[in-house]
Amino acid sequence: MKLAFSTLGLPGTPVTEVARLAAAHGYQGVELRVHPEEPVHLKLSALERADVVEAFEAAGVEILALAGYVRVAAEGDDEPVHAELTELVKLARDLGAPYVRVFPGGGDQDPEEADATAARRLGAAAPSAADAGVSILLETHDSHRAGVDTARVVATVGHPRVGAIWDVLHTWLAGEEPAASQAVLAPHLGYVQVKDVASAEDLAPLPLGAGVLPLAACLDGAEPRTWVCWEYEKRWHPGAAELPGLLDAGRDHLLSLLAPKQ
Repeated sequence: MKLAFSTLGLPGTPVTEVARLAAAHGYQGVELRVHPEEPVHLKLSALERADVVEAFEAAGVEILALAGYVRVAAEGDDEPVHAELTELVKLARDLGAPYVRVFPGGGDQDPEEADATAARRLGAAAPSAADAGVSILLETHDSHRAGVDTARVVATVGHPRVGAIWDVLHTWLAGEEPAASQAVLAPHLGYVQVKDVASAEDLAPLPLGAGVLPLAACLDGAEPRTWVCWEYEKRWHPGAAELPGLLDAGRDHLLSLLAPKQ
């Protein structure tokens, strides 16, 4: 399996340093957070996009995904959602990233309405994503935090370029057993997003293996080619330990969990 980490753990860090850290600590890829406060955002010029590509190619590190903030089930008109998703897919195409991350964002809507909205928007975006060589992945999160909820939407779309990210924290918070999450998400899975926390009441990020999340169970039975990405939520918890000092131990912990399957 290949390992990656998210730049949510390195807020504001230049891409050259992100790529260097990944290479130095044995991570084959990086999930890039796409946001105006980050070095990678939707308004990058063509030259800036080329610079990002060059930085990762020079380090021998892949850009696994662009983690955007499109909420495909959100209430309101389709057009603003479609426009933002279109720009995210174009950025992924230009950077050579195979995946873009989207959130459900269904809020307090009726679940059937939220499902229908998300499926409609994802279905509309799928053909252009396919033309760009990019897949759109719906993360287990917020209104669709259980694997069964995310998988239901993706299956409704029924397009090979629309899949899922398994954020193991959210399926755990939903009370879904890892085996159940894996069973419903496996046909649609882009990659697994791992992390660790102290409890459901304390979601500050911890080093992998130091918390309560059932990481071994989540990775048990995963396909050998599956990417595993560590999302250390430093951006939301400034007091958390700095990620660079944790990267080696995190890599070793993941490899120890994955070793029996390789």
